[in-house]
Amino acid sequence: MQRHFRGLPKAIPAIIVAIGLAMLAGCATRPSPEVLTPVHLSEPAGSETAPDRVGVLVATNRTPDRVRGGFDSTWSEKLTYEQYAFSVPPGRKDTAITYPRAKPDPERQFAVIERRQLPKEAFVQQALAAVPPEGTVGIFVHGYNYSYQEALYRTAQIAADAKIPGAPILFSWPSAASVAGYVADRDAALSSRSELNSLVTSLSASAKVKRIILFGHSMGGFLVMETVRELKLQHRDAVIGKLAVVLAAPDIDVDVFRSQLKDIGPMPNPISLLVSRDDRALVASSFIAGERARVGRLDIDDPVIQKAALQARLRVIDITSIKTSDGLGHDRYASLAKFGAQLASFESGGRSTAGDVGAFVFDAAGAAVASPFRLAGRVVRSQ
Repeated sequence: MQRHFRGLPKAIPAIIVAIGLAMLAGCATRPSPEVLTPVHLSEPAGSETAPDRVGVLVATNRTPDRVRGGFDSTWSEKLTYEQYAFSVPPGRKDTAITYPRAKPDPERQFAVIERRQLPKEAFVQQALAAVPPEGTVGIFVHGYNYSYQEALYRTAQIAADAKIPGAPILFSWPSAASVAGYVADRDAALSSRSELNSLVTSLSASAKVKRIILFGHSMGGFLVMETVRELKLQHRDAVIGKLAVVLAAPDIDVDVFRSQLKDIGPMPNPISLLVSRDDRALVASSFIAGERARVGRLDIDDPVIQKAALQARLRVIDITSIKTSDGLGHDRYASLAKFGAQLASFESGGRSTAGDVGAFVFDAAGAAVASPFRLAGRVVRSQ
């Protein structure tokens, strides 16, 4: 099946080095756990625009860092639950996150303004209290090389840009937050299946929750698929019936994905894949894995992929046209957040018909017209 993917560049070692240097450069300014400490912000004198405010709930199986007040990459045997409120700078033009310093500037920097730890029962109550009338809950699962605070601030950015009602939930698994930690992260993701399973199951038990959008980025997509597979093997059909799975740039071997789909079977809400042909982080992942193709680089122009999407009842959406800010083409999902309402409308609508699956392309140029979310051209429908 791998021959149906765009080939890896011949100069792959040079690309790996370049990617590594780019990621290491980003690590130099990584936020410390101190950015989790709540700050008091006063509105600047003469300011015409007040900062936005968003809430985020977190469930994590990382071990608390008692010294610095955050969480490290050590695996914990139990989940810790937290609640945050963020000040988000208004009028932002891109997805870049400016972390707070000693004296935060609310017009330029994100900042935590409230933080508290919750017992599980209170966490579930807070999550249910934030559920909008249509009954949708959103859970974000971050990818490889993320610290706790990076994943938290990214969730706040997505929530603000997508104008998500209620409080989105971050599931933060114990990533090593290191460029060299790819294999360790893979193991950590696998070890987190039961904890994510527990979170999803706890929320789905409420009749108030009609749909759970389980959004996994990169290696987080691998964790999401493994968790759904585990739910299926446990015969948790009622839980699976509420899931809407979205995988952004999924770092999953194509044959592993096919095996996961075989175990899971058709889902009431088709799985959505957000893919990019020029995702260089996944090029590196493919190289590490012996040049095996990754799901996040599927080529929707390939008739074999189109046919496979229909047979497996998948939505494969090419988002290559979306702006990227990391230089690797791997963080497009963050830019996609501003189209959240349109994407949500595409995902909603109850049980899907055959016409809702196949291969699509997200045309970013459509953002200038009445409907910024446009599934155009190359649409494959079953006969």
